[in-house]
Amino acid sequence: MKRRTILADLLAAAALASGPAHAAGDYPTKPVKILFGFPPASATDFIARTVGDKLSQKWGQGVVIDNRPGAGGNLASAIAAKEPNDGYTIFFGTVANAISTSYYSKLNYDYLKDFTPVTLVATTPLVLVVTRDLPVKNVKDLIEYARAHPGEVNFGSGGPGTSNHLTGELFNAVTGTKMIHVPYKGTPAAYTDLISGRIQVMFDNIASGTPQIKSGALRAIAVTSAKRAPSLPDVPTVSETLPGFEALSWIAALVPAGTPKPIVAKLQRDFNEVLNMKEVQERLATQGAIAAPGTPEQLDTWNRDEIAKWAKAIKAAGVKGD
Repeated sequence: MKRRTILADLLAAAALASGPAHAAGDYPTKPVKILFGFPPASATDFIARTVGDKLSQKWGQGVVIDNRPGAGGNLASAIAAKEPNDGYTIFFGTVANAISTSYYSKLNYDYLKDFTPVTLVATTPLVLVVTRDLPVKNVKDLIEYARAHPGEVNFGSGGPGTSNHLTGELFNAVTGTKMIHVPYKGTPAAYTDLISGRIQVMFDNIASGTPQIKSGALRAIAVTSAKRAPSLPDVPTVSETLPGFEALSWIAALVPAGTPKPIVAKLQRDFNEVLNMKEVQERLATQGAIAAPGTPEQLDTWNRDEIAKWAKAIKAAGVKGD
């Protein structure tokens, strides 16, 4: 009996030792799901399908796009946190997760604890647009005008707690201005009022804003990335006037906590290979997005820095989601 027990223990130990490596070596052996909290035709969906197609070709397995919109991305986050940690569900976290961590007092998931980072996928700057009638041509002008007209300049957003809402609040906090937030149910409605002059200012995803800029309906005065955006190279950054100011929309690949390290490492390598493809970078650029391959450690630092930044903006604005 003792000999059989020792043999069983040795076999079990060998299986445990070789299991993750074996799993990573064969992985994936069935379709992989990319789950996120935004609808089809959204920027996140576009990037997921672009990257997913290349991963599918590399793996010889299908990559299923699982759109779960609702609750500002928190519905999908809660679902993803409870998925099996076997590498067959990849969660695309976004700036909304960094914001939600402080914006909501209660969430039924923990973005830092429930997920293991794989890599940052892409970043997208916001563009600061103003109506043609507003007498400002740059960030300095806007600051001076808003200070001279406190409470009279309105900035729109796609809804409370969105990145374009809190970027406006961050701008207020940094500059001492008092622009008034006007939330809408999505940015299309905000654009209608912005173009008509009912509101005067908006920070929005560069892909959404560019058509309005190129048509002449709105004036772009800055982008919120640290460097000028390749798609709008003549538009300066906010940081050229306000050093250190940066606010990005972003997408990150994560997996449920406890996913075997060899699988996380393989995912990181494969994502990076795809994100370094010229074809993929050019396709992302059509949406104003910049591929951002990296390591799990870099993504962990990124997530913590983003959570801290948006927590300060939320506190300064005195806003809460509940």
